Amino acid sequence: MNKKYIFGGIIVTIFLLLTAYLFTQSNIKYETDFTHVIEKQKTVKAAGFWVKDKNYVVDNANKTFTFFMKDEKGNEMKVVYAGPIPNNFQSAQSLVVTGKYHDGCFRAKDILTKCPSKYEQEKAKVQKTEF
Repeated sequence: MNKKYIFGGIIVTIFLLLTAYLFTQSNIKYETDFTHVIEKQKTVKAAGFWVKDKNYVVDNANKTFTFFMKDEKGNEMKVVYAGPIPNNFQSAQSLVVTGKYHDGCFRAKDILTKCPSKYEQEKAKVQKTEF
């Protein structure tokens, strides 16, 4: 009977630890200033724009995609993503990368591209015809 309680207690403890870990991972800070991103040693979401003057590099041997981002204050940061180039990257208006800054560059685990919507383009056309 004692073994059942010990086993149950271990399972409950593991469940609570896993829940606490998942909660801390979902509570990721959203940063628009790259100086804050560089200072932190935690996983963050960094929002900015692709620096089109600096070409991106796709390294098929290492399976990485590297590019430069700029925040709204003009600070630049090198981003290395372990994966393929995201869809619509070249037409994206802005980007949100999730990861950590380490060894002079931002190591992205995820990239979200924010592209202009066809509905926004249609809305702009309607607004132009109203005036």
